[in-house]
Amino acid sequence: MKLVRSAQRHPSAILLVVQLLGVLLYPAMEGSRGGRVAFEILGILFLTLAVFSVRSTPGLTWVSVCLGLPAVVLSLLDAFRPTDTIVLISNPLHAAFYFYAAYSLLRYMLSDHDVSADELWATGATFTLVAWGFAYLYVFVQALVPGTFTAAVNASQDRTWMELLFLSFTTLSSTGLSDIVPISSWGRSVVMIEQLAGLGYVAMVVSRLVGLTVAKRN
Repeated sequence: MKLVRSAQRHPSAILLVVQLLGVLLYPAMEGSRGGRVAFEILGILFLTLAVFSVRSTPGLTWVSVCLGLPAVVLSLLDAFRPTDTIVLISNPLHAAFYFYAAYSLLRYMLSDHDVSADELWATGATFTLVAWGFAYLYVFVQALVPGTFTAAVNASQDRTWMELLFLSFTTLSSTGLSDIVPISSWGRSVVMIEQLAGLGYVAMVVSRLVGLTVAKRN
């Protein structure tokens, strides 16, 4: 009961922890059908937690459900009967869902001038949601324009989900450490937009929360 109450008070913390656990577990799931199914199940768990977090924010629950349910169905179809059509439909839908969840958490953080513990957790959770959203966009662009991304290893092959998620995190955080490189115009366009989103997030959201926290202590 204590754990349930804690989850209800800090849904953003639960979402962030599970997202980060996913980053650690994904490498063990690549390369096998069983791992792919486990990957999709984990993705469904992320979607459920994202909906739960959105329910605690000013975001409209029905919008998140309308985006989340088709994404869940397409995830299962992609696990058992993957086709190019499913990839082209599923990934932008997943991206829209994660971006909407991130937007709702942003509204939650910016709705007042008080900084709660859950809002601080929401800062990290929102970052991961945006990173996941852009990773799904990269998968979509790669399916739409084959050869969009190259890398130091197996340069001519399509990039895996983990590689594109890595590209998304390094781009959004502006660390520039990724060995994945966009070589098509569409790929570069999406990367540039994510770079701008990362800079804006730090400048407008993180700095605001830090400022309010310091002002409250003074």
